[in-house]
Amino acid sequence: MTVSIIIPTYNEAPLLGAALDRLRRLQPAPDLVVADGGSGDGSADIAAAGGARLVRCQRRGRAFQMNAGATAAEGATLLFLHADLELSQAAWDALRCALEDPRVVGGAFRRFFRSPSLVLRVGAHLASWRSRWWGLYFGDQAIFVRRPIFDQLGGFPDILLFEDLEFSRALRRAGRSILIDEPIFASSRRFEREGALRRLWANWLLTGRYLLGQHPDELARLYYPEHFQARDRAHQVETHPLSLQAPRVPTLSVQAPQVRSERETPVQPGRRGS
Repeated sequence: MTVSIIIPTYNEAPLLGAALDRLRRLQPAPDLVVADGGSGDGSADIAAAGGARLVRCQRRGRAFQMNAGATAAEGATLLFLHADLELSQAAWDALRCALEDPRVVGGAFRRFFRSPSLVLRVGAHLASWRSRWWGLYFGDQAIFVRRPIFDQLGGFPDILLFEDLEFSRALRRAGRSILIDEPIFASSRRFEREGALRRLWANWLLTGRYLLGQHPDELARLYYPEHFQARDRAHQVETHPLSLQAPRVPTLSVQAPQVRSERETPVQPGRRGS
């Protein structure tokens, strides 16, 4: 039973090499696929040198990249892994053991952070509770699925955010979806950069709005503000190249009043350049 590990990447060079080194040491060896979304930091070269099958995606987008990677994968089961996740041999063994049950169509792992933060520890336990009772998994829990089920569901929906929750809901309807107790570990880099409590609270609010029916593409603008601001600026320059130039402020010509005699010819004051 071959399992393909699919890693969607975008500028993950600082993490990707070490991640591939760890995955190559797993036994039995997985089929490794990296689906790159146009990285500019050499991630694609690291993937190729690291023994992974490289898929160069036409555009960036986690759902799009994971679906493209799945197309190139050869395994009977697909495991979608972020570059900053650590999958141990124990977790790998637990996955293969779970797949021996033919009723299992897919699932995910418990996830903890490489951080001493109490906030993140509590958040991780709440995420495990949500996953166990509702079958809702985030992408950083390493979602896995049997290939025929993935094809049956049509892969991940091509949306900008919450493709993981949308897919896990469909997965639960397709059969038995499980949470593997053996944990995987994630980087806390974004939480540390933005503040653990602030980022966690923002994630909960976004998730709540998604579950209440707001479209994920609208919520993506709140989750990836820098990306959308940069994209909007680039689009504005492309369609209106002069719109970002500093506006020209007209200057007023002010002259002292002229005193002239009756024989003097009136002179039309000249304008200064605006």
